[in-house]
Amino acid sequence: MSDNSAKKKAGGLGRGLNALISGGYEQRKSDSSTLHEVNTIAEIKLTQIETNPFQPRTHFDQVALEELAESIRIQGIIQPITVRQLNAEAYQLISGERRFQAAKLAGLESIPAYIRKADDQQMLEMALIENIQRENLNAIEIALSYQRLLSECNLKQEELGDRVGKKRTTVTNYLRLLKLPPDIQIGIRDNMISMGHARAVINIDDVEKQLEVYRKIVNEELSVRKVEELVRKINQENKKPDPQTKLDLHPFENEVKRVETRLSSYFGTRIQVKASAEGKGEIKIPFVSVDELNRILEILNYS
Repeated sequence: MSDNSAKKKAGGLGRGLNALISGGYEQRKSDSSTLHEVNTIAEIKLTQIETNPFQPRTHFDQVALEELAESIRIQGIIQPITVRQLNAEAYQLISGERRFQAAKLAGLESIPAYIRKADDQQMLEMALIENIQRENLNAIEIALSYQRLLSECNLKQEELGDRVGKKRTTVTNYLRLLKLPPDIQIGIRDNMISMGHARAVINIDDVEKQLEVYRKIVNEELSVRKVEELVRKINQENKKPDPQTKLDLHPFENEVKRVETRLSSYFGTRIQVKASAEGKGEIKIPFVSVDELNRILEILNYS
């Protein structure tokens, strides 16, 4: 290999995004008098970028950050960060904080950034949605982000589902987790119990009973099916039986109650299943709002 070709090959290393996009992009170094157009990519000095004040993520794994920094030293920045321009000398990070922090660790002076227009509410919304899309979020972190999108960004549940690419029923099931007592939410966060366990436990009205079942799940490593059976028994014991109804109980009552518990978990609301001794009965699905009704109809694929 000639010296010239060796130099050419070496010069191609570390170009990152520029090497991957056909034709690359014009790397424009920002200076104190540059106002870039929105929806363009530019090379921005790291010292000109401030972090996103609406960033919901507060902890970054230091080891993973160092590994990313080492990758950046070798390959460069593969995907640009996203910023908004505050003025000719300052930018604010919208997304890509790990890349931004790792670039500083790697000793870079500038970073490719996609510049877009965004107000404070859009900043919060984009930061929350980016956070939700991380693969290692637990169910409570997702639920809290959904709740913030609803309350702080004034979104309705159907709008939220569209923004995060999830069905409205999925969003509702996550939000219901926030009704559980703090100890159980911590258990979900720390992977002590699964979301399936939690969806069964939430069908118990009594908080003390919820905590009792939670401790039993952890201590005895109960399966979701076992928890659903346990919840069914607890709810059955808490009901005051009608003496007349008791005479009409059918032998498959236990099976009916088991189905009732599973349907309640599936629909995310308390389902009532009634059956007579002759095997006839009805299923009642309650709802408290038009949104709740639409959510149930969506599950039923009603059109």
